[in-house]
Amino acid sequence: MQDRHSNRDQYFKEQEYTTEKYVIPFINDILRINNNISVLEIGCGEGGNLVPFMHAGCNPVVGIDMSVPKIEAAKVYFSKFEESNVHVRFLCADIYELTPEKLGTFDVIFLRDVIEHIHDQDKFMGFMHTFMKPESIAFFGFPNWYMPFGGHQQICKSKILSKTPYFHILPNFIYKRILKLFGESEATIESLLEIKSTGITIERFEKILRKNNYTIVKKAFFFINPNYEVKFGLRPRLSSGLISSVPWIRNFFITANYYIVSHHK
Repeated sequence: MQDRHSNRDQYFKEQEYTTEKYVIPFINDILRINNNISVLEIGCGEGGNLVPFMHAGCNPVVGIDMSVPKIEAAKVYFSKFEESNVHVRFLCADIYELTPEKLGTFDVIFLRDVIEHIHDQDKFMGFMHTFMKPESIAFFGFPNWYMPFGGHQQICKSKILSKTPYFHILPNFIYKRILKLFGESEATIESLLEIKSTGITIERFEKILRKNNYTIVKKAFFFINPNYEVKFGLRPRLSSGLISSVPWIRNFFITANYYIVSHHK
């Protein structure tokens, strides 16, 4: 069976499913998603997360990503939807090269499985709010670095390594040696080390929020990631209150975090 990370059609559908079933209801408690809402997804990839926003009538719906092939694929996927020609657009660009005058401001800024890949997250969070209105919110969904597969080792070609939890938290020189020993390519090793350099914890994420004047409006910690339902047939499950309340230790057991934040000057 083809690996899920290389099967982009399947990945697109997984994004669409989880966002429609779990993310939008999570946001709806704070801000009703409808045709009065504008949405910007940063790091949109092929855009699967944006399909439910499009169907809800959000206008405009904008996706931005630095990958030319992913943006081109997004345009192909969305060409199948008649309504996408009216109010959906995709841009291949570096967010730092854009301004509100060029891009606009949005009611919802959306990042799912993205913040843990961004270099200098502090800088990014200090910049992102320029695309927010005073009453805007931002949604973040991401895995903790220390959770069993927080290193994205599932991209390994080795079936053993792809199913081995926690080994990504080993020191770099040991981690790299293990990857080489099991025959991983230099490109895969480089990618995994980059992921290791940007992985984020609950504590560091919340520290960055505070430093950049964001307020947490709502958050949820999942023992079983909502996305695991469509991927593995596992029912999502919130983390227990006890585990969720213990700093640092919780990062090893919580597989996904959902946050809604607002920004104040």
